[in-house]
Amino acid sequence: MTIGRVHSIESMGLVDGPGVRTVVFFQGCKLRCAYCHNPDTWQVNEGAEYTPEDLVAKIKRFKPYFERSNGGVTFSGGDPLMQPEFLVECLKLCKENGIHTCIDTSGYGFGEYDEILKYADLVLLDIKHIDSIGYKELTGQDAKGVNTFLDAIRDSQTPVWVRHVVVPGMTDSKEHIEKISSIVNEEIPTVEKVELLPYHNLGTNKYKRLNMKYKLEGMEPMCKNKVQELQGIVNNIIKNARKPFLGV
Repeated sequence: MTIGRVHSIESMGLVDGPGVRTVVFFQGCKLRCAYCHNPDTWQVNEGAEYTPEDLVAKIKRFKPYFERSNGGVTFSGGDPLMQPEFLVECLKLCKENGIHTCIDTSGYGFGEYDEILKYADLVLLDIKHIDSIGYKELTGQDAKGVNTFLDAIRDSQTPVWVRHVVVPGMTDSKEHIEKISSIVNEEIPTVEKVELLPYHNLGTNKYKRLNMKYKLEGMEPMCKNKVQELQGIVNNIIKNARKPFLGV
């Protein structure tokens, strides 16, 4: 029997894919992002235990709410790719029950993604940086993991929404954003949307509670007006490269 570990379940997610979403946060993540606001999801052996059948039965209870908005379920984390067998079984059961499926991931799992992407209607892909040096600095891992996932995405033709966190002094330059846009154009032919997310420090209290050091201690939240300006650069680059463009 397959058993998975779940950190928490949010019943009314509004920013985790199309429509209203039930969001399931899996335990486990390979990355240690400097700005992570869910460090309590890092360890895969924590959280509540579920069978795929029990979890999907719970998701189905919210179906009347998310169906009216053409929503569905988003498997997030942590990173859902860290529990691949559990994830695949949950995705299959959701598809059998007519539930739109989305995985919210940074692309770091164990390299076997074909079956996962076969049953995922949408991928929310969080791209951290433009190269391995930047990845290592921000996450503790190089870019090899996300590149392996991108290979699988191209083979599957699964639709993708790209997300990128804009951090002051680290990923907020015009040149950096132009490079991210070029990477998306070259590497992700099925991209439908690129969203820039402003860095925030709302998760710092968790680090204090867990007696953990927060790597970006003292950094102020990203200016939202500047993020909007940078979003315009992204939209123009992506739109000019892809017609029609289904962006924000």
